Amino acid sequence: MHDLSPRAERLKVPAPSSASRGLGRLTLDMRQDLAPWKQALFVGSSLLAGVAISVAILALAGIAPLTLASELAGVMTAENLRGVLIQAAPLILVGLGASLAFRIGFWNLGIEGQMVFGGIFAAAVSIYDIGPPSTRLLLMGCAAALGGALWVLLVMLLKMRFRVNEIIATLLLNYVATYFLFHLLYGAWQDSKTAFPQSSPFRPFERLSDIGLGLNSGLLIALGAVLVVAWLVHLSRIGFYTRFISANPRMAGIVGVPVRALSIWIVAASGACCGLAGFVNVASQEGRLTQSFANSYVFSAVLIAFLSRNDPIVVAVVGFLIAVLFITGQTLQVFYQIPFTMVQMIEAIIVMAVASSEFLIRHRIRWTR
Repeated sequence: MHDLSPRAERLKVPAPSSASRGLGRLTLDMRQDLAPWKQALFVGSSLLAGVAISVAILALAGIAPLTLASELAGVMTAENLRGVLIQAAPLILVGLGASLAFRIGFWNLGIEGQMVFGGIFAAAVSIYDIGPPSTRLLLMGCAAALGGALWVLLVMLLKMRFRVNEIIATLLLNYVATYFLFHLLYGAWQDSKTAFPQSSPFRPFERLSDIGLGLNSGLLIALGAVLVVAWLVHLSRIGFYTRFISANPRMAGIVGVPVRALSIWIVAASGACCGLAGFVNVASQEGRLTQSFANSYVFSAVLIAFLSRNDPIVVAVVGFLIAVLFITGQTLQVFYQIPFTMVQMIEAIIVMAVASSEFLIRHRIRWTR
């Protein structure tokens, strides 16, 4: 047995041992299947974590948790519940719009632009006195749905014809829609009596009226849309096709699913829901076309879609809870000087928390030694 040279000794690699492996490492595996109750547990835990972080931020801003709890309880009183339900109607509609698009993997972040064009189309029916008074609201609602659908279909055209990413296109077209709204309100549609950048007030037969018990007819529109979308998703063949397209669009096309046509119709329905949300805002809360009737709805729509996991029935429940958050935020603004951007930040925290739960549902993290 010959001795090893110094060079060979330097090149010798010691055999691996348990002591040389250190503390171990993290490995990431794809989950094949996860029970529904475990999925709900992940989502619920992430949501509670997001709420806890939000409560801590508000506590640092000077609002004690007990004070926050009392304000939330105050929102649910009879006199405040009407405002919550009015706010819930457009939130439910934008949540439906986002969830429909997300079902086929289309990231519709142009919620505000579609609301803007929904409001513009509805206001045009009023301003140009289209149709008899008895059917004016119906015409305004149909025009609003058409406006939202056409605006989002422009993005679908860009994606299919030129392969433009829909996230970028929808976000940038929000600005185009907003500045077109400004062009109208500072120009031809400006209220001649007040000279403010807003349209003339709608007439009484062009307003969504109260139907008693603190309910506005805008909420009936939202709940009607929930029922239609729920039937579409859970009971029709289209709902099965959307799941197929979301899982594997290429395979869906191979087996005969009309992927292109169905995607266009689903995206159009998404825009129509957002256009109806714009109509509900201008015909109930505002009573006219204003500059800000569609502001700050993108985060809310994404949050509602994520929390509901794109289920239209759950969208109605989550939309109501987000409306409670909005009204509570307005109360905190008035009495505690909390900026509304903090309310939006809380929404963003909850969105990130729920998005992290989606990662944990799809992946398993293990510690290996």
